[in-house]
Amino acid sequence: MIDAVLQRFIAGAATLGLHYDFLLSGGEVRSWLAGMAMTLLLVVLAIPLSLAAGTAFAAALTSGRPWLAGPVRAYVELTRNTPTLVQLMFAFFALNMLLSRALGGAAHNPFSPVFWVVAVTGLHVAAFHAEALRGGIEAVPAPLVEAAQATGFSGLEILRYVTLPLALRTALPALVNNLVNLVKLTTIGSAIAVNEVTYASIMIWTQRDNVLELMIVILLFFGLINLTVSRIGRLVERRLAVPGYGA
Repeated sequence: MIDAVLQRFIAGAATLGLHYDFLLSGGEVRSWLAGMAMTLLLVVLAIPLSLAAGTAFAAALTSGRPWLAGPVRAYVELTRNTPTLVQLMFAFFALNMLLSRALGGAAHNPFSPVFWVVAVTGLHVAAFHAEALRGGIEAVPAPLVEAAQATGFSGLEILRYVTLPLALRTALPALVNNLVNLVKLTTIGSAIAVNEVTYASIMIWTQRDNVLELMIVILLFFGLINLTVSRIGRLVERRLAVPGYGA
């Protein structure tokens, strides 16, 4: 049944000048599906990392402590003003090499190319999360913070129970945009031979010259993931909406 449907799809696409014959090759299809699975894994790992690091960075930036905010500000400026691909190259070819030397050789280095893609994309987007959350935290009305201080809340408790929940509502649209960008950034993994969907597709079209056919699928694949991210973000926005405040 599946083979018949596949044959019909390939024949139908051929009438439009599109050649998906590689779908009949078991090895290429497995590699391609593994690439899609790897892309999804990168997204699933990098999103929580970016949100956790972004929240920590925002807390540091708004802490009022120069020794804490200064290094984070320097990191944010460096990160958002340099290309993500360059950051990945630096991390993988410089930091990873230094780690390998320190650990006595590459065989003792536990950090794989997948680790570096997740770390670089997650921490890159975290810098943008931090700025969005910082803006939200600074937009919280001062009387609310003063009321929390008057009731005996510590600085950390004010951040956790007062400013951050309100800032999150204000920053949610920007955070969702950042996450959409994160999904697209996972394609830089192809630069260090991580077998995500772009790299897997390149391996196929170098043998079959079917760039157009695979690019159509890649565009639809990332479009579907980001549509899902956007829908979830919109749903969270509606659930957290406070009438008269933020989103």
